[in-house]
Amino acid sequence: ENPNGAAVIFMMSGGWYSSWTPPSRMAESFSDMLNAGFTMIPVYHGSAPKYKIPDAVQDVSLATLHIKENADDYGIDVNRIGVTGGSAGGHLSLMVGLAKEQVAASSGANDGSMDASLAAIVAYFPPVDFRQSESEAAGIVNEVSMEELYSRFPALSFEEDLIPSVSPITFVDQNDPPTLLIHGDADPLVHVSNSVVMNKKLTENSVETDLIIIPGGKHGFGGDNSVRANQARLEWFKTHLLD
Repeated sequence: ENPNGAAVIFMMSGGWYSSWTPPSRMAESFSDMLNAGFTMIPVYHGSAPKYKIPDAVQDVSLATLHIKENADDYGIDVNRIGVTGGSAGGHLSLMVGLAKEQVAASSGANDGSMDASLAAIVAYFPPVDFRQSESEAAGIVNEVSMEELYSRFPALSFEEDLIPSVSPITFVDQNDPPTLLIHGDADPLVHVSNSVVMNKKLTENSVETDLIIIPGGKHGFGGDNSVRANQARLEWFKTHLLD
């Protein structure tokens, strides 16, 4: 109702598993965004265990291009599209928001000349760097053993030479969109330092960015923490997609 012309892509991904969610549940989860007039566009990808992280990145890149190419049909402004997601969805949000040239070149039908840029990003507790030395320092894995990690998240098992191409921090440059990071300081899976190092990298490249650290917040929020995080998300998109 009363669309404002702006849209936000939501990455339907947790642990790089992706499955259909009833629209009614989606509408409830994003009632604040919908009430503000945003068009919410869920994006799914080939799911683990069959598909790996590079496959997911390819899928959501193609979906992003499709949305931009068909913005008029969706009744949205191609220059006012944001992206959001949590955990694996946060990682994929950063990938499509920061790896603009890689996204543009993801389709064989596209020669890479298309503007694949988005206008704003909000990422909740995202892993940002899968390079081993970097991820160990940043604490990609917090209280989970490597054996358990690969068992729980089979999408992490892919060719080592592809790691930089799916690590969003490697794509940061001064042309990136405003990026909000939200992370709990008690996250047992993706250490808060992921968002800290990403925020630092964005700041070093003069990208508008903010980091909200939720005291005691774990991997996923509830109660007042959820309200605070979602209010911050709404205000970020209002500021950067409407003003």
